[in-house]
Amino acid sequence: MNHPAPPPRPAPSTNAFMAAAAELLGERGLTTDRDRMDVWLTDWRGRYTGRALALASPASTEEVAALVRLCAAHGVPIVPQGGNSGMAGGATPDATGTALILSLRRMDRIRSLSPEAGQAVCEAGVILQNLHEAAEVAAMRFPLTLGGKGSATIGGLISTNAGGTQVLRHGTMRAQVLGLEAVLASGEVLNLMTPLKKDNRGFDLKQLLIGSEGTLGIVTAATLRLLPAPVGRATAWVGVPGIIEAGTLLGRMERALGDALEGFEVVPAHCLASVLAHQPAARAPLADAHPWNALVECVSPSQDSAALREALESALAAALDEGLVADAVIAANDTQAEAFWNLRDSISAAERALGPAMQHDISVPVEKMPGFILAAVPDIEAVFPGTRAVAFGHLGDGNVHFHVLAPQGAVRGVWEDKQGKAISARVHDLVTQWGGSISAEHGIGQMKVDELARLHDPVALAVMAQVKQALDPSGLLNPGKLLQRHPRT
Repeated sequence: MNHPAPPPRPAPSTNAFMAAAAELLGERGLTTDRDRMDVWLTDWRGRYTGRALALASPASTEEVAALVRLCAAHGVPIVPQGGNSGMAGGATPDATGTALILSLRRMDRIRSLSPEAGQAVCEAGVILQNLHEAAEVAAMRFPLTLGGKGSATIGGLISTNAGGTQVLRHGTMRAQVLGLEAVLASGEVLNLMTPLKKDNRGFDLKQLLIGSEGTLGIVTAATLRLLPAPVGRATAWVGVPGIIEAGTLLGRMERALGDALEGFEVVPAHCLASVLAHQPAARAPLADAHPWNALVECVSPSQDSAALREALESALAAALDEGLVADAVIAANDTQAEAFWNLRDSISAAERALGPAMQHDISVPVEKMPGFILAAVPDIEAVFPGTRAVAFGHLGDGNVHFHVLAPQGAVRGVWEDKQGKAISARVHDLVTQWGGSISAEHGIGQMKVDELARLHDPVALAVMAQVKQALDPSGLLNPGKLLQRHPRT
């Protein structure tokens, strides 16, 4: 990775800020060392690289609040950062080198975990996989997972309203957050940690902060819901004739399996072939190739695995009789089920190995998604000859990842900056025409700021800008992200 240019010599006011920040946070909590900072200056996809004044790593909410007050006094912009695993450049500073990266990774305590209440209180830096493991020890589960669970943090997941593979049954991160603690731009601590099933004291402020990408406040802790660990699990890999049949199959599975249906992912033949070529040890679940595949997962806190497999087998048999299913296999055990999921989770890496691609995280109403795919794929391939459009992912919640692979011989970095931008604009136009969203679960960040301004409802954008102005009048919280313009005094 190329090192960013050295920062300019600090101004006297910057020196004063740095001295005060160093006194507040100590040697472990503040660094300007290039080797320690470099990895956090580039986003996970490698598309954005910025510069920063320093990297701050406070160890408590009190330190975050004091640091934010210090930044406000000196006019220092703040870029909050969790695991730096976002997909839209939302945690990467700009090129000016004037912003402070505020890392929440040291705040990684699970303060409490109560099976009786079905709740866990976590600091923002808790890694998702660590929460999963802690809940499992207590015979509980946190019902949100995704491919980056080994690096994604609770604060980042809240700030982007992350989704994942279990949204069909359990909802996005919004549904998992029962209480929230955040530091506002003023340095005040907003404490909304106590969960109440009924509370009509005005606005639900925690929901305002969830999904705001650090532009309204810095999430420092949350009270999260836990569910009893599942007793049974049944997972099937299903070959289907087409995406329309896959959509119909989803409806059949929902009616037949009810709340037990937790995941319904679709994988086209091209994506499966890419994974099998990328991972020589991987095996195709079915003997024959099929135009589309569905990955169906059922779990239950009361039914055992044998009963779930029987229910899933019966539902698939009925779908086979209707012509919705060409072939299917039900995992014999958790190891085989995880092998199925590994095929699904490896698609992005396998396709990156093929060459440049424009990756789109989009959603349309669930019932419209098959039709959208059938319309959008040939449209993109016709308008941009030589490209290959593929759609895969969470059909059950109306969110698929729509990737457009570059023509053979395209130069990585050059193609994305030229033809890639036009491709994304057309994909977003199509999504908007179908009543959908240009960002389903990865946020806007800096990658989609201009597209949001171009396509979103002007009234909604105006309200968002007014909220930003009210909570962060100096525009110091994550400038350049989510909203096109940030007021600065």
